[in-house]
Amino acid sequence: MTSSLLKLLTVSAVGILFISGASCKNEKPNSSVKPITIPFKKEGELQLKKRVSDSIIASIDIEVADDEYQTQTGLMYRNSMENSQGMLFVFSNSEYRNFYMKNTKIPLDIIYISEDQTVVSIQKNTKPMDEMSLPSEGPAKYVLEVNAGLSDQWTLEKGDVVVFTLN
Repeated sequence: MTSSLLKLLTVSAVGILFISGASCKNEKPNSSVKPITIPFKKEGELQLKKRVSDSIIASIDIEVADDEYQTQTGLMYRNSMENSQGMLFVFSNSEYRNFYMKNTKIPLDIIYISEDQTVVSIQKNTKPMDEMSLPSEGPAKYVLEVNAGLSDQWTLEKGDVVVFTLN
């Protein structure tokens, strides 16, 4: 047999296997894919205080996003978060910030916080999976994400104070 005829027979045999759907794998039909759950990782605690009375509005556990990967992904792909939890984004500088809800499945309140740890502005009840820009109203070094509606429940306002400790 010539090598070109051998090649033609080999290609033909592979083509027949491909067309017939034959496979070398032992695949289970309709095998289910388990969703990945991203757990909350407590990395500190945060308190929100009224600016006029210094009284504590709320105390929550926080997960910290302080590198480029963490600040880019944030709470994306998570299915839920407890009301006693939040994610604190820590940036190296203070500037106007823009967040969005791309790949974020849960509605959030996004709280922009200045370098002196006062609330600059709040984007309330953000829409899951929306890519619309949600800007701060002033320079922010920190951003806190909590479940939607909590900032109203806490009666949080511009100028209120944020105090946190990291583990």
